[in-house]
Amino acid sequence: MARGLATTFGRLTRRSVTAQYPDSLPELPPRSRGVIALLEENCTVCMLCARECPDWCIYIDSHKEEQPPATPGGKPRQRNVLDRFAIDFSLCMYCGICIEACPFDALFWSPEFEYAELDIRDLTHERDRLREWMWTVPPPPADDPGAVEPKEVEAAAKAAGRDTGAPSRRATGERAGPGGSAPAARPPRPPRAGPGESGA
Repeated sequence: MARGLATTFGRLTRRSVTAQYPDSLPELPPRSRGVIALLEENCTVCMLCARECPDWCIYIDSHKEEQPPATPGGKPRQRNVLDRFAIDFSLCMYCGICIEACPFDALFWSPEFEYAELDIRDLTHERDRLREWMWTVPPPPADDPGAVEPKEVEAAAKAAGRDTGAPSRRATGERAGPGGSAPAARPPRPPRAGPGESGA
C-alpha cells in the first residue's frame, strides 16, 4: 500500500501529458490503419474482398457491358462495370483481409480516422467517399536492398528463361553433376527384351 501511495504522490508532482485533441492531432505511425480507400479504376468486380470479409461489411453491385472484340472478326467480350462499392464501418473490424485478398490493388489503408457520425447508419460509406481517401494514402515504404528476392520474381524469371527458347534441364533430361557445377547426361536405358527373349 505504501508503494502504491508513493506512486500516486509521485505522479501528482509531474506535468499532465493529456493530448488536447482535436486542437493537437496525434502523431500516427506512417502505415496506421485508419480507413479503407478505394481505387475504383483497378476494381474488376471479382468479389474476392466481399467473400473474404469475415464481417460481411462490403457491398458491391455491378452490371455487364458488351465490349467490342479485340481483333477484327472476333467475339464481343463481356466486362463487369462497378455500380456500387460500399463499406459499413460500423461492422468493419479493420482486419485488412479485404486489402490482402484484392489481386488488383484496388483497396488501400489510409491513416485518416476522423469520420465519426452522429447516426450509425451514416457509417456506411459509398465509393465516392472511399475514393476521396485515396489522396491520403501514404506511398509504400522503400524496398530493403538486403532483402531476399520474392519467390514470384524468381518464378517469373524462370518462366521468362523457358519462353526465350533455352531448353530446361527437365526437357533435355539432364541433371546436375557433382557439386551442381555441370550437367551430367543420363546413362542410356538398356533395350527392352522382346517376346520370347530372356533379356540377359
